[in-house]
This record gives sequence, C-alpha cells and structure tokens, in this order.
Amino acid sequence: MADPHVVGHKAPDRYENLLATVLESVDAGVYAVNEQGLIVAVNRRAERLLARHAVDLLGQDAHDLLHRDSAGRPAPRSACPVIRAMFADRTTSQVDAWAERGDGSLLPVSSLVTPFRVGEETTGAVVVFHQRTAAETATREVDPATAPLSEVERLALLAETTTRLTSTLDSQEALRRLIRLVLPRLADWVVVDLVAENEEVWRTRVVHYEDGALTDREELCGPLPPIPQDSLLPLPRALRAAVSTVATPATYEGRLDSGLAVEQRRLFKSTGMHSAIVAPIRGPRETLGALTLGRAERSARFTNDDIALLDDITRRAGIALENARLFQRQRRVAETMQHHLLPKLPTLPGLEATVRYVSAPDASQVGGDWYDMFPLRDGSLALAVGDVVGHDLDAAAGMAQLRNMLRAHAWTQPEGPGAIIRQLDDTVMHVTDVSMATVLFGRLEGSAAAGWRLRWSNAGHPPPLLIDATGRARFLDKPHGMLLGTGLSPDRNEGTVDLPARSTLVLYTDGLVEAPGRPLDEGLERLRRHAAALVHRPLEGFCDQLLQRVRSARNEDDIALLVLRVPDRPPEATEAEHDAWPR
Repeated sequence: MADPHVVGHKAPDRYENLLATVLESVDAGVYAVNEQGLIVAVNRRAERLLARHAVDLLGQDAHDLLHRDSAGRPAPRSACPVIRAMFADRTTSQVDAWAERGDGSLLPVSSLVTPFRVGEETTGAVVVFHQRTAAETATREVDPATAPLSEVERLALLAETTTRLTSTLDSQEALRRLIRLVLPRLADWVVVDLVAENEEVWRTRVVHYEDGALTDREELCGPLPPIPQDSLLPLPRALRAAVSTVATPATYEGRLDSGLAVEQRRLFKSTGMHSAIVAPIRGPRETLGALTLGRAERSARFTNDDIALLDDITRRAGIALENARLFQRQRRVAETMQHHLLPKLPTLPGLEATVRYVSAPDASQVGGDWYDMFPLRDGSLALAVGDVVGHDLDAAAGMAQLRNMLRAHAWTQPEGPGAIIRQLDDTVMHVTDVSMATVLFGRLEGSAAAGWRLRWSNAGHPPPLLIDATGRARFLDKPHGMLLGTGLSPDRNEGTVDLPARSTLVLYTDGLVEAPGRPLDEGLERLRRHAAALVHRPLEGFCDQLLQRVRSARNEDDIALLVLRVPDRPPEATEAEHDAWPR
C-alpha cells in the first residue's frame, strides 16, 4: 500500500509504490505544495526535521507556517522561493533559508524548489531540503530577499533573455516576457519608457511584484514631457546618451530642471522605490527607450554589478524590440498593399453589400484570398470570390493577376459564368504563374422592382450560403466543379437561384470554415447555424458577428467575405417567394 503521506496519480502495479519508496529513501526532507502554496504531500524525513506530524502540515500554507528570516520573523512573501519558482516556472535553489519547527525553534536549511505540471498549467512545486551544518550557517548570514545573483545565475538569466525575447516579433509580448524575466529576480518594480516614432516618450508599463503576483499600475502610465537636451538626470541621460545610472529619491530633491524630472519624482513617491537603475533600451540603430528597475520592499541597493547585468539585458531587449518594430512596419506596408489590391464596392441601387478581409495570423497581412464586385456591359452585376494557394506576397500577386483577368473576360465576353470560368482556367494555365486557385463567379441580374436572380459557376470553391428573412439557410452547393490550374479545362456548369426579398447571400473563402483537425462539414454547419441566427441584424453587424462566431481560433488561413442583402419588396412579391422557398 502506498504511503498515506504522499498524494499522486495511480501507476501500473510494478510502479505503484515507487513514488513513496523514492521519497522515503531520500536523505532529505521533501514536501509538495499546490498552486495556492498549500502543503499536499510530505515525507517522514521532513516530519522529523520540522518536528511536525504530517497531519499538522497537510493543508497548511507552507510560507506562513515555515518560512522565517534569521531572526525568526516571518519572511516577506515576495522572497518566498516556492512562490518564485512557481511564478517563473523554473527550478530555484536557496542555500541560506530558515524554517520554524513545531517547537518554535529555527532550522537552518538549504532547499531546491522544482515546479511540477499537469497538462500545460503549473499546478504546484516540490521542495527538497536538508539541515545546514553550523559551519555552513556561519558563512551564509545573507538576507534571502537581497541575496545577489551568482555568476552562474547571471549567465543563465542572460541566456534566457536572449532565447525568450528573440523568439517573438510582437513588441507587446516581448515587453511582457522582459518584465517576467526581471521580476522578482532583480527588483520589485519595472518601468518601461519608450520613444515613439514621432519622438514622443510614453511611459508604457509600470509593474509591481508583490505577494507572488504582478500588478500593472496603469494610472502611472501615459505620455511624458519632452527629453531635456542638457539634463544630467538619469532618465534623460538614458534616453539621450544611452547611459545607465543609479537613482534614488534624493536624486529628485530640490529644484528640478524639467517636467520629465517632476514626473520622475512623482514616480518615486508613488512607488516607494528607494533605489533604482535607469538603463537605455538600445537597438542596433537607435535608442528605443529606457528600462527602470526599482526596489522598495527589499533593502539592498543596486550596485555597479547590477548596472552591468541590466545593460546586457537591455541590449538584448533593444534588438528584440527593434526587430518587432521593423516587422510591424513591414506589416503596415503589406496591409496597405492588400488594401489597394482589393477593390472598392460599386454603388448598388436596390441592394446592400459589404465586405471583410482578415489576414492569416502568421502572414504578412497579404494573401491570395480576394473578392470582387463590378458592373457589366448589359447592366448586370458581377460577383466573385476566390483563393490563390498561399498567403504571402506571391499569392497576393497571383490574386491580382487572376482578379484582373476575370474582370477582362467578364467585361468583354457576353457568355454566362460557366464560359467565363472556362476561359479564365485556360488563361491561368498559359499566362500566369498561378499554380492553383478556386473561384466562384456569378452574375446578378434584375432590379429592385423586378427582383434579383443569381447565375453562378463554381470552380472548387466553398458553396455560397443563402438565408431568407425568417432564418432558413441553405448552401448553393450545385453546381460544383474542379479548381483552376489542373490543366483539364472541364466544362463548367451553371446554377440559377432567385434571391427572395430581405434574403442575405454570403460568399466567403475557406479560411472562414476550415481549421486544423476539424472536418469541413463541421465548419460549414457552424457557418449555417450562426448566419441563420444573425440574419435579422443590420448587414455590418451581421458580418462582424459572423466572423467573430464562426472563425476558429486555430485558423491558419486568410478570409475574404462578400455579403449581399436584398431589400424588401411589394407584399405580393414577397409572399410568392416565401411560398416557393424549399422546405
């Protein structure tokens, strides 16, 4: 039978007692805590060292019950190694800790704390500890809250900074990671000031670490006064001359030389920081801002060694932030390009229409999905939606070629949609670099008075969805032909459908209904169900809600959406259409 002191999952028979056996064989005290810091398991060695029975330990807050400083006072929760390990999700060690025994005496201990996981979430930590000898205790009278990092810990921190910051091109995510790296390991407070592209300085983040949690102080954030060019105070020097400096409240006593200095005095007063380092965040080309680390709860002041460490950290942060800025600029350029590649809708008397384009999450805001709507010579209206394979600049270029050729064929040729698609397929094979593409092309004929009829042909594209005013929805799934670029040039069939008054027609690309690991039929049904529920909403709201509800969080493709709505018509026409609607 497994030891009752140990809480664990059921194992195969030959390993059933392994956990209990290992813990009882270790020549050290061992206890485990859950994510709230409550003790959930303990071995007998820990009971003997702590002079406490398991029943007096299980369910208790380990920090409140055990952790003390060298004078026997409750240790600050911000210095708790167990909370730090769980919060940072990494193994930590402590060589100079003290624990209160059941008889009130102090036990000098060294410990190793390792978080454990269930699934993707950190759910607790295991603490392995032993009693320090008298000689070890005599040489380690150091306050754990102010103990400096060892050389190995500094190198590990720099390596982790490089790995974590260079693995993202999102500037906000990079800042979040930077803050988690330095809090609480180096400070109680972090302040991030960034220089915007218009040279304005913004206090972007002010974050406090207390009792195992990070708290954003948003009331301390916002725009800052201009950078004084001749000030020797720490923040202007960091932003202007890329120099790191230690600052204290005394730095901002007396007459101040600028509005920026006044803001800094306010910051020190609001946070209670007694020591801070202000270091520049330098990119390869320019200074991007400044990072301030502050200490309020812990008594140790920053040293020159701390300045050197922070300089190394901010250099890595500067590279990551500058790369993120360059990437964001590229995305904006690409987004502008995509905006100009996609057409503006023509004015449609007697019809409502709207469009949406959503780029793939990991793309550069351009791709091969597209929509189009334009008038034809005979007064009818052309509708199209398509998808060129890929979501990059090559796909965007292919999309532009395909759209322009479709426009040319549709304008110059009086044939129906099927013939136009066949011509387009032949042209794609011989004139463009487009490998494969899907397209749905239709002609909308009629008027507001006489009613509207859609003729369409489908080359491998998801079927249009038609919803009447009462919420009955059906896919126009026939005809459905091969996609473009196969080289087969098959005959292209056409379909025809009357659009009832107050009905809504939805044309879309597959990014709306497809997701990794999800059947296409499930995505189509999801679209049908939500479109039917939303059809009573105004068209703009219908589109926005449809995207929000139907688009999968796992979506990896672009989405193009073209939606038409037929206005109301005379009562007799509406009644006839209602009777003709399939049931």
